Amino acid sequence: MSLTKNHLIESIANICPTKKGSERVIENLLENIKSTLATGEDVLISGFGKFSVKDKKQRRGRNPSTGDDLILDARRVVTFNCSGSLRDRINGKLAD
Repeated sequence: MSLTKNHLIESIANICPTKKGSERVIENLLENIKSTLATGEDVLISGFGKFSVKDKKQRRGRNPSTGDDLILDARRVVTFNCSGSLRDRINGKLAD
């Protein structure tokens, strides 16, 4: 299951809109996103995009300073795919 905008709204609905409250809202939002991604789930924000966790395999690489070959460890990375509406807005196809 993906974390959606409604899940985020429900999570921060009880926090007041003061400066301190706004800080708490943002911190709560970012913590929700980080904890969801840490479990391997996707974060889907309608009209904005989708954050996903991808597994990268171990691979051969090269040190650019010395030119020596080395093996890069397997790792997990976060990728982002923007929504069509965000892509259109970035490319100037939609007016505000």
